[in-house]
Amino acid sequence: MSSINNNFITSLRYEVNKYFSQNQIKKKANLNMYLKCILMLSIYVTPYCLMVLGYVDNSLFWLCWLLMGFGMAGVGMCIMHDGNHNAFSNNRNINKIMGFTLQLLGGTYKNWKIQHNQLHHKYPNVIHHDPDVSPIKLLRFSPDSDYKKIYRFQFIYAWFLYGLMTFSFATIKEFKQLIEWSRNKIITTDQFRQLMLELIGWKTMYYFFILFIPIIVLNISFLEWFGLFFLMHFVAGFLLAIVFQTAHIMPDCKHLAYSEKLDLNTWAVNQLLTTSNYSPNNKVFSWLIGGLNYQIEHHLFPGICHVHYEKLSPIVKRVANDYNLPYHYKENFLQAIIAHGKMLYYLGQMQK
Repeated sequence: MSSINNNFITSLRYEVNKYFSQNQIKKKANLNMYLKCILMLSIYVTPYCLMVLGYVDNSLFWLCWLLMGFGMAGVGMCIMHDGNHNAFSNNRNINKIMGFTLQLLGGTYKNWKIQHNQLHHKYPNVIHHDPDVSPIKLLRFSPDSDYKKIYRFQFIYAWFLYGLMTFSFATIKEFKQLIEWSRNKIITTDQFRQLMLELIGWKTMYYFFILFIPIIVLNISFLEWFGLFFLMHFVAGFLLAIVFQTAHIMPDCKHLAYSEKLDLNTWAVNQLLTTSNYSPNNKVFSWLIGGLNYQIEHHLFPGICHVHYEKLSPIVKRVANDYNLPYHYKENFLQAIIAHGKMLYYLGQMQK
């Protein structure tokens, strides 16, 4: 790496810390964030309560589960994400509570922290190390992945598979992850046993509330329940997938080689090389998706609450420019979606 870049992260952290100190702003959640949490949790929990308490008849069940899907995505992007990054508060217990909301959605926060914090954030776009570019065999997200002829059509069918993202997590994916992490020595045997026991316990509790109670109280068949459950997860999964995939699987984003020795500055530069922002001027959209359109800022400062990313963006862009480093972004979400579709097509045609 060029020596001119060696102090990038030091300079950037200095400028970001200066912003917070000069404006006397805390790096964690503010009133805006707490109001958002109440809204997103309400969108998810209220339809469920209205159904099980008998305030909604079966003709509106589909609408309730649809709303729950939007609420799921909102809780995931706006609450649990910050909580599990310890970005919500300086109080560890508050972060735990906010991160714990993932259990309400069918996932488990300890597994998510390994996949997202430990692997994805350290090795973005590094094949076999970043789980986000090593997905199911039907998708190819890296030029370093093995090639199959079916990938020629992934720019068409990938969008449907995106809708299965949270459904997969709520059913079998986390079990498969633990087995894979144990095999690859990412977790120890003792950790595997502990995490597997906890996973079984959390899944049992989740399905008690999301399956057993609705079938008994709502007087619906298993097939009716499954259709509603699938609708909820498809909505949530699709929304989450298109928000995250447009941040990394993009034409401008690099796919890096694995390195055992990764110093702090190299890690920071890698975040710029592998990440892209979008919709920097759409405040409403940014508010709704938990600031994840500022993915560069999130990757560089995961411990800062997302409500501050908009103000940090010009700082990061300026310092990156000072060090002759890229700052990838698209003007709006539609441009990001189109560019992501082009990348899916390119990866589907290009053989290793």
